[in-house]
Amino acid sequence: MANYTRLEARQWAKENLHGLANVVIPSFTQDLSRLNEKGIRHDIRRNIELGFTGTLLVAETATTLEEYIEFTKISVDEAKGNIKIIHHASFNTLKENIQAVKLAEEAGAELVLLSYPANFYPKDSQEIYEYTKNFAEATNLGIILFPVPLWNFERLHPAAIDPKIIRQLLNDVPNIVAIKAEGGMPLVAGFTQCYQLFKDEVIVMTPLEKDAFAIGNLVPIQWMATSNYEMYGDVLPKLFNLMQEGKFEEVYEQYWKLQPARSTIGKFMASSDGAGLVNRMLWKYAAWLNGFNGGPLRQPTMKVNQAQMSAIRQALIKSGIEVTNDDDSQFFIGRNPEL
Repeated sequence: MANYTRLEARQWAKENLHGLANVVIPSFTQDLSRLNEKGIRHDIRRNIELGFTGTLLVAETATTLEEYIEFTKISVDEAKGNIKIIHHASFNTLKENIQAVKLAEEAGAELVLLSYPANFYPKDSQEIYEYTKNFAEATNLGIILFPVPLWNFERLHPAAIDPKIIRQLLNDVPNIVAIKAEGGMPLVAGFTQCYQLFKDEVIVMTPLEKDAFAIGNLVPIQWMATSNYEMYGDVLPKLFNLMQEGKFEEVYEQYWKLQPARSTIGKFMASSDGAGLVNRMLWKYAAWLNGFNGGPLRQPTMKVNQAQMSAIRQALIKSGIEVTNDDDSQFFIGRNPEL
């Protein structure tokens, strides 16, 4: 349960959300019939070890609602308050998302990243407002609003969610605490406009490390969430701390070292843009290279092939990241296999 009320959510967020929140993709048994608790606990411990301050529990991996809540309970129990557990509101309908967030709140999640269902086709921006407001009123949890080119909202406004609608939401929905501002990608204007308009009310961030560590040398960024930062091991939490200390020359020195990995993985992610999905298996593989559990994912899932795996491994090494020497075949088994 949240230890703040809806009216206290923004103040709580400003006081408590710092550093980087990455993602944890659920682990499954070898026959994919159930969750792999050992693998999930391993990943939460690895997050804490690497210096992350929070993590998003990814929902888009063919888990049932009951399994997802079990995933949440396991993660909350293993985290023991050392990192913020973020619920992923990415289920099929508004009704199901309301049911899921209520259960996740009871299970101990502290925040929620709001997605929009694949079949949600608003005729105007006001319908986006209504969906968001109806969802928010069903939970006490602080909400991360997420304008991004995944929802097919650009037909209504190039920034994905019209800033006028964001203004209306911030006026009417007190538990919106942050904006994950990726609207209009690859342009950076979706972030800069939100930052200029709303930074005094809520946390405004870009989760894209390629942008954030450059922008953060010019304006204060207290929190970055959520993305697959774990693909770089502990480098980004350390880089964030350097940025907070104002050590900009050191930030840029490390920033440019990451370019081989950044460009390689970015190329593979761009190849999946047409599907409107994130390649979670590719993310899980990159995490496995950095000590996370790995293991099989359920269908339907986007795939990672050997050419991609070899390229990612070599790009990370070239970027100075120490990765596992284990053969890639072990990724599909995982570090804590359960039958």
